[in-house]
Amino acid sequence: MTATIVSPYTSDRVDTFSNLKCKECGAEYEAKAMHVCELCFGPLEVAYNYDAIAARVSRETIQAGPLSIWRYRDFLPVKTEDYIDVSTGMTPLIKANRLAKRLGIKNLYIKNDAVNMPTLSFKDRVVSVALSRARELGFTTVACASTGNLANSTAAIAAHAGLECCVFIPSDLEAGKVLGTTIYNPKVFSVHGNYDQVNRLCSEVANTHGWGFVNINLRPYYSEGSKTLAYEVVEQLGWKLPDHIVAPLASGSLFTKIYKGFNEFVKVGLVDDKSVRFSGAQAEGCSPIAAAYKEGRDFITPVKPKTIAKSLAIGNPADGIYAIDIAHKTNGNIESVNDDEIIQAMKLLAETEGIFTETAGGTTIAVLKKLVEAGKIDPEETTVVYITGNGLKTQEAIQGYVGEPFLIEPKLDSFERALERSHTLDKLEWQTVSV
Repeated sequence: MTATIVSPYTSDRVDTFSNLKCKECGAEYEAKAMHVCELCFGPLEVAYNYDAIAARVSRETIQAGPLSIWRYRDFLPVKTEDYIDVSTGMTPLIKANRLAKRLGIKNLYIKNDAVNMPTLSFKDRVVSVALSRARELGFTTVACASTGNLANSTAAIAAHAGLECCVFIPSDLEAGKVLGTTIYNPKVFSVHGNYDQVNRLCSEVANTHGWGFVNINLRPYYSEGSKTLAYEVVEQLGWKLPDHIVAPLASGSLFTKIYKGFNEFVKVGLVDDKSVRFSGAQAEGCSPIAAAYKEGRDFITPVKPKTIAKSLAIGNPADGIYAIDIAHKTNGNIESVNDDEIIQAMKLLAETEGIFTETAGGTTIAVLKKLVEAGKIDPEETTVVYITGNGLKTQEAIQGYVGEPFLIEPKLDSFERALERSHTLDKLEWQTVSV
C-alpha cells in the first residue's frame, strides 16, 4: 500500500477552524497532518473561530441536524460537507436509578457508548472525524496503533469509506477485539510488545510510508471527536451541564476533550456556565496518571501495563499531565482500582442497569463506587459516568466469575429441581453479600 495524494473535496462553506496551535508554546501551524510542535515538541490542537461558530449555531440548528455526531458539525475539524457518517453518536444517557440506590446516591446518569455505532465503543466518534479529515487531506491509506477498540473502528469505518487500512495491535489482545478487526479485511500486524512499543513502531511507519495514522499524524483531528460526548450530555440533560463526571483514563485525551466540549458550548452561548467536577478512573495495573495525581507530581512516570483493562493499558499517556490539571482545577479526583474490583463492577452494572460493559467501563464504575464510599461524590449532585465500550469485546475477563446455565432434561420435574437449586443458590449469595 502506498499513500496516493488525491484532490481534496471542495466547498464554499465558511471555515470554523483554520490552523493547528501548540498547547505549550502557542506556535501556529497549517492545518495539515502533523501532531507535534517543531519548536517545543508540545502537542498540537485544532484552533477554532468561535465567533464564526456562534454566528452559525443555535440549539435549534443542532436539534435539526442528523442523529449522529455530525449535528455538531461546526465544532469539528472537517471543512467539507462530504464527511463520513456511519450513524456514530447520540447514544443513550440513562438515568441509573437502581445503580444509584445500590451506591447510596440519587442523580446518577450513564452515558452508554457500549452501543455506539458501528463497532460498539466511543472510538467510532474519533475515527469518523479522523478519517473524514484524512480524506480531505488526500490520504487513501489510513492506519492506527490500537489496544483494540480503535482497531475495530478504524477498520470498519475505512471499509465503509473505501480507504485502504492497516492496523497495529499488541499480540496479547482479547480475541473478540482481534476478530472484530479482521472481519473488515484490513492488514493487521500483531506486535510482540505492549501498546507503547506498538505506538513507537507506528511513528516510524508513518514517517516512512506517509500513511494517515489516526492517533499519530492525524491526532489533532482525531481527538476532537471525543468532544461530542460532552455535547450530547449537555443536550440530553436539557441543555444543562452536569455537576460531576467520571470517565476512564488511558492516554487522557478523552478526559481533556470532554472538558473542552463543555467549555465550547459555554463559550458560544449554548449553555449556562457552571463548575463541573472531573474525576478520572484507571486500573492499578496501569495507573501512571493516578499515581502522579496522588503523589502531587507534575510529570508522568511511564509504567509497564499489567491489567485486564487492556483498552486502558497505556503506560506512557500523552495527555496525562493535562488530565491531572483538569482534575485539580475542577476539584475532581483521579483514582485507581484493582482487577477484582473491575470485574465486580462489571457485574454490578449488568445486574442493576442491564448494561454489559468491557473492562474499561468496569474500571470507571469501580472508581465511581470508591469515590462514593470515600465521600468524594455529593449524593445530591448530578453525576454522569461515561461507559466507553461493550462487554462482548472482553468476555475473557469475566469467565469463571459469573453463573453457569442449569442443565436440565426436557421434563417438568427436572425443571422444578433445578429451580429449587437456583433459589438455594440465591439465598447463599444474598447471605454472602450481607456479611
